[in-house]
Amino acid sequence: MVPGAGFLLNNEMGDFNPGAGLTDATGRVGTAPNLVQPGKRMLSSMAPTILVKAGKLFMVTGSPGGRTIPNTVLWTILGVVDFGLGAQAAVDAPRYHHQWLPDQLGYEKGRMPAAVGEALQALGHTLLERPSQGCAQVILMGPDGRPVGAADGRWADSAALAEVGP
Repeated sequence: MVPGAGFLLNNEMGDFNPGAGLTDATGRVGTAPNLVQPGKRMLSSMAPTILVKAGKLFMVTGSPGGRTIPNTVLWTILGVVDFGLGAQAAVDAPRYHHQWLPDQLGYEKGRMPAAVGEALQALGHTLLERPSQGCAQVILMGPDGRPVGAADGRWADSAALAEVGP
């Protein structure tokens, strides 16, 4: 737990690399700085994110999902900030993921228009269909200053609850 911040950090040993020079099919790149050693912190993709606008809380977002976490969180932010989506629409929007190794673009099953996939493949991209990506959760401050929560329906037990004061 981060003292005074209210969120947990990752405690998985699986986020270390098993050996220098070992790169596996999932894209884990074996680098010496991320090897298991006493006193070290592992590489982590955790990205709980707080956005502030005009000095006031505007949005809070985060997601589980290993190496897809940064992209999942970014998609929710882009949805709200750049595309004007509400909290739930931003959470429900399609997501894509690329991490350099392996060199493939992941997309959610049934969420990429065929013409887009064909155009990307024509440009030389390798596409990987996956069932879903992440489980984003968003709190967006409404114009009245009240929080609006949005839960990702990609996971059956996902729910958003908010206590709204007077």
